[in-house]
Order: sequence, then structure tokens, then C-alpha cells
Amino acid sequence: MEKFQKKYRIPTARAEWWNYSNNGAYFITICTYRRTHYFGEIVNQRMIMSQLGKSAESCWHDIPNHFPYVQLGGFVVMPNHVHGIIIINKQFSPDSLETQDFSPHSLETQDFASLPVQKNKFGPQSQNLGSIVRGYKIGVKKLSKSAVLDFRWQARFHEHIIRNEAEYHRIQYYIATNPMNWKNDTFSKPE
Repeated sequence: MEKFQKKYRIPTARAEWWNYSNNGAYFITICTYRRTHYFGEIVNQRMIMSQLGKSAESCWHDIPNHFPYVQLGGFVVMPNHVHGIIIINKQFSPDSLETQDFSPHSLETQDFASLPVQKNKFGPQSQNLGSIVRGYKIGVKKLSKSAVLDFRWQARFHEHIIRNEAEYHRIQYYIATNPMNWKNDTFSKPE
């Protein structure tokens, strides 16, 4: 990094105070490259999926088979992006450090003010949110080769740490009603 004096480094959008391998509930959005409509179209406020859209949905539901410590919340495939909730819920032995329980049933007890500040470390990227999303994107990309030759994902993804049960339910509702609000969606127009 000294060679370029950090001139060409894109700053991370991730919370530097949070370790994304921790147990937690995360709302994610992943867009297609240039927001191209690969996954289908909205007709009468309902998503009609293309074959690739069906593959994107299938890969999502397959995540826990590859990452057994993951539970899935709401999910929707839109013409050019997906929204979903990923819940990392690693089971630890009694000898391990105490961890936060972010399963949907325990979100009402979370108190983020009491959480210790944990500097995010960008070491080996496994068993964390980034590795889960990367695995999902790779799965969809592999299935796209037979359907859409030029399919590409946007390089990054958006995430939001869900902090309590009320927020979890609000985001679940947003995901479920996303096709009905397509006309007003900021992602609806290709770049």
C-alpha cells in the first residue's frame, strides 16, 4: 500500500467496529453488474423469474448446505438484484467465549450498547458474511454459464447489521413487499 500511498484503495463500506464472522443477523443486497435485468421482470407487482432468477433463488436456499451455521430469513429475487437476511448462528462449546445469539427468536433481547467494540480484522475470509456471499455469487455465476453468457455481479454487496427484533420484522416486510414497490425502487433502473 505504501507504493500507491493509499491513492487507489477503495475504502471499505463495512463497519470497522464489527467482526463479520460473529453471530448476527445481516440484511444484504447484491446487484447485478450495471443493474442489468437478468433475473426476470415485474408484472402486475409480481416477480416473474427467468431461468437465471430461479437459479438465484435455488442457490440462496442452498446456502445452509454449504454453511451449516447459517439460517436464512426473508429473501426476494428482483430483476437486477436480490435482497435477503443471513443469520450466522455458530454453535460454540461451553469452553468457548460467550457469544451473542442473533436467532430471530432472540433478537428482542439484543442490546448493542453493551457489545464490546471489536475491530474488524481482514485476515483469512472464511466462516464470515463475505465468504457466504462470495459462495452464493459463485454458485449463481456457475449456473448462469448455460443460460446467460455475459452475466456478471456487481463487485461488492451492501450489508446492514440487524440490531433488534423490530428492525428484523421491518426488513422482512420490506423484502416481502419489494416487488409491489418496484416502480419506486432505486435499483429498478440499469446504470
